Amino acid sequence: MNVVIFGKGFGKPRQLNLSGPVAWTAVAVFASIVTVAGFAGGYFYSTQTGSGVSQDHALVLADELQQQKQEIETIRQANEDTLDALAIRIAQMNARVIRLDALGRRLTGMADLEDGEFDFDSDPAVGGPEEPVLTGSNIAVPDVVDQMQSLNYQLDNREAQLWALEGVLMNQDLSERVYPQGRPVKSGWISSYFGKRTDPFTGKPANHTGIDFAGKHGAEVLAVADGVVTWSADRYGYGIMVEINHGNGYATRYAHNSENLVAVGDEVKKGQAVALMGDTGRATGPNLHFEVLKGGRRVNPVNFIREAAK
Repeated sequence: MNVVIFGKGFGKPRQLNLSGPVAWTAVAVFASIVTVAGFAGGYFYSTQTGSGVSQDHALVLADELQQQKQEIETIRQANEDTLDALAIRIAQMNARVIRLDALGRRLTGMADLEDGEFDFDSDPAVGGPEEPVLTGSNIAVPDVVDQMQSLNYQLDNREAQLWALEGVLMNQDLSERVYPQGRPVKSGWISSYFGKRTDPFTGKPANHTGIDFAGKHGAEVLAVADGVVTWSADRYGYGIMVEINHGNGYATRYAHNSENLVAVGDEVKKGQAVALMGDTGRATGPNLHFEVLKGGRRVNPVNFIREAAK
């Protein structure tokens, strides 16, 4: 087969013979070019529109996905922080409950309540009918926080009341302990009362400023109230003497001792041995001369001894 090609650049028409090997070579080259072009075009098309999503759109979706991951991480971290804060608050409230239990046990002992009336080592007994909770009424975290804040306020209120009650009980107990009451000796008998009497040395009428307890030499002399020692030495007429200031204007004196067991500045408790009975000073034998002073004026100690016996 012959092909005639016309063109201005060729001058005169040219004739190509497409028969034989030359024709087959041309066809093969043309077919190869068409095939390669088809593959290239298909590949390019598939990369751009093969999934139905453009490359730009895919990048936008990837950015949105990353943002959602970050939001989820932020929410997770916030929840963890909230749980940590709740755990800390619960621990603080638990510590306060422990302190209140200890305070309650101490107040129970101070108030001398019967055993079992207030048992702070066991849960209180409760009762009452139960009603089912409606489905879907689970308590949310904000509700839990509100309830914890309300409970914390109640703990503040109860703690303040208990501390105030403890203060009242302690003041009552302190008033009782610093008020002179009771006998200053474990054994012995009153050998001379407060007021006018005949002086054992001169035989003349005299004023006795305390009461005397006759007893054994070396018997313990006891403080009749809490206080601070303000004198512990020999004193004219009293012999070896101990004087204790109890506050609120009260003081007591313990005289004729054979030995003092406390020194000036010592704090003493009610019932504590402060001296040993003797006959030092102006005494006819082993005895304790006991005085009670109120506002610096000596008063009858018998009244305070009788109050302790009531």
